[in-house]
Amino acid sequence: MRTQKARIVIVGAGSGGISVASRLLRENKQLEHQILIIDPQKKHYYQPLWTLVGGGAAQKEQTERDQSSVIPEGANWLAERVSSFTPDKNELITEEGTKVTYEYLVVAAGIQLNWSKVPGLKESIGTDGVCSNYEYQYVDSTWENIKNFKGGNAIFTMPNTPVKCGGAPQKIMYLAEQYFRKSGVRDQTKVIFATASPSIFSVEKYRKTLEGIIQEREIETKFQRHLTSIDSKNKNAVFTNLETGKEEVLSYDMIHVTPPMGPPEFLEKSPLAAENGWIAADQYTLQHPVYGNVFSLGDCANLPTSKTGAAIRKQAPVVAENILYAMNNEPLAAKYDGYSSCPIVTGYGSLILAEFDYDNYPVETFPFDQSKERLSMYLMKKHMLPALYWNGMLKGLM
Repeated sequence: MRTQKARIVIVGAGSGGISVASRLLRENKQLEHQILIIDPQKKHYYQPLWTLVGGGAAQKEQTERDQSSVIPEGANWLAERVSSFTPDKNELITEEGTKVTYEYLVVAAGIQLNWSKVPGLKESIGTDGVCSNYEYQYVDSTWENIKNFKGGNAIFTMPNTPVKCGGAPQKIMYLAEQYFRKSGVRDQTKVIFATASPSIFSVEKYRKTLEGIIQEREIETKFQRHLTSIDSKNKNAVFTNLETGKEEVLSYDMIHVTPPMGPPEFLEKSPLAAENGWIAADQYTLQHPVYGNVFSLGDCANLPTSKTGAAIRKQAPVVAENILYAMNNEPLAAKYDGYSSCPIVTGYGSLILAEFDYDNYPVETFPFDQSKERLSMYLMKKHMLPALYWNGMLKGLM
């Protein structure tokens, strides 16, 4: 068995893992070549832009870069997949058989898309009117469906599991609805939002605005509906009514599916996981409650907040600072307040910037009412945020 040793091991080279590594190296030059990032993915994606790709307002190639280009200088990269953890021994094993030992461990392994948990979905995704923005290989199919739509039922779904970017399932709906008006097919179209959630949004301030948009644009909402199967041959989608337990069949001409999601299997079965399968973490310090040299952040962490890139931007400095405190045997002084953000695209040129904390209390950045639709916020999402991601967040500068 091959063995590797590093002072700090980071599992996951997504936004969380890269940001933490960059911050640690900026704040402590002595950590150069003492940080090992483990991730098998050869590409790195800026996923928040996929909404605009699916709506025909951006190119997906803009969202992809080689993973090697974002690994910070001074960190080492092991392009393998972790299979198991033995935190009592401060070690992990990869599927390729490499044993890695560490002093500190950061778990930032993201979330798993469970396409196969909806019978018929995996076989039909990307074809026959079934599309999704939630994977690079399928996002083009969303725009093809919207662009070529001739009328009928256009359904947009959200499952009864946690998902990354909880606003994304409705963002693409608003773009599609607006495009249907532009292309002259809106009058012969029924737009349906079938969501497992009990309301359109969890924060009241933004919910009121979105409810107004839904009403004004005559979008039909079906709350507490969870997609349970797809019959692509007959173009039927089967939902379970979470209130009554009964099945409801809706026919579709196009359906945008947000797949059920959950913790990656290798994490779910590990001794680091909480009962629900997400990595256990103190919600303020992001430290593991049992293994004090283990920290987690991002979508895989068991935190009571929305799983967004904006949340990771606030979590990464907390993890980096608390690791440095731990190395010096000092109290973990950095705290995360549950901040998350959801830039809700409501049309081509309009956006509501929802920002909130653990208590679902608005925590807004700008000196104006962010619950109002604004062109400036749309332009920020489309042009400024991607640049800040590649050149700021991933480099540990913000």
